[in-house]
Parts: sequence; C-alpha cells; structure tokens
Amino acid sequence: MNVVGTVGLPGSGKGEAASVAAELDIPVITMGDVIREECRARGLDPSDHHGEIAVALREENGPGAIAERSLKPIRDALETHDTVLIDGIRSDAEVERFLEAFGDEFTLVAITAPFELRKDRLSERQRDDPSVETLEERDTRELGFGMGAAIEMADETIENTESIEAYHKQVRRLLEDDE
Repeated sequence: MNVVGTVGLPGSGKGEAASVAAELDIPVITMGDVIREECRARGLDPSDHHGEIAVALREENGPGAIAERSLKPIRDALETHDTVLIDGIRSDAEVERFLEAFGDEFTLVAITAPFELRKDRLSERQRDDPSVETLEERDTRELGFGMGAAIEMADETIENTESIEAYHKQVRRLLEDDE
C-alpha cells in the first residue's frame, strides 16, 4: 500500500499530477471534492463559496477536518489498488492526520513553481481570475491553513518549471517508483 499526497500553491501543478496518476490507473482522491460536497450540502455554489467553506470546515471541526473526511474514500480505493494519490493537501495538520492513518506508507510530494509562472498557468486555464491580487490572496489563504509548514514536511519535491511533458515524466517516475 502506498498513499501519495501532493501539496503546492495554486497553479503549481497538483491537478496535472492527478492527471498523470489517473493515466496510470491510480485512484485520485481530491480533497477539494470534500469542500465542494459541503458547499452543496449547505445549499451554496462551490464556485462562489469554496474558500469560505474550506475555512468554515476547519474552524468548525479542526484543522485536520478535510483530511479526516478524505480517509474513507482513500481506504476504499486501497481495497482494490496498491497506490492512491491524494490531490491537494493544504496544511501540516492534514499531513499529520495522513501520517497517523498510513504511517510509513504515506509519502508527501511538494510541487513548486514561481509566482509568475503559476499566475500565467492560471490565466491560461481561464478558470480563475488571473490578477496578481487574486493569486496573492489565494496564496495567503492557503499559507494561512499551514501549507508552508506542509511543504516543508515533504518527502519529495518536484520543481514544475519546465515543459508539461517534462513535468509529467517526473510525476510518472515518482508514481511508478511508489507502486
């Protein structure tokens, strides 16, 4: 059993790592799905209230709340697969929760990229407002959850500064080594 978690600021490449995992038939558990589900349960549009609900869940249930809610789907996936990828860890508390649950079978991978490159990627996606203030606000919110501490806890770091093909190759190599 191997549980691989990814941590990185917006636009660093976490979603692309998840795409590579899916290509390798590795189940992907996206922590943001927990937040989107909670938005819908509260009658809110996830696209408008994602950040607000992420904060609320942590305030209401503690800093490891989203990790805690992710454990069942991870364990379910491990029943039929040797490796699972957790997309989008946001804090050291979440890392600690996964270490408690999976011990040495848990590997944390930090994905890094410079601010301007991340801003360009988000602009290309056109999913997010690419303004500097918006990305700075998102970075501040993510770092406020404890992401900086989580990044420092990483077992591996991938610098995502080259072509998408080169990045995919790095992720594929890491995931195939974990299988």
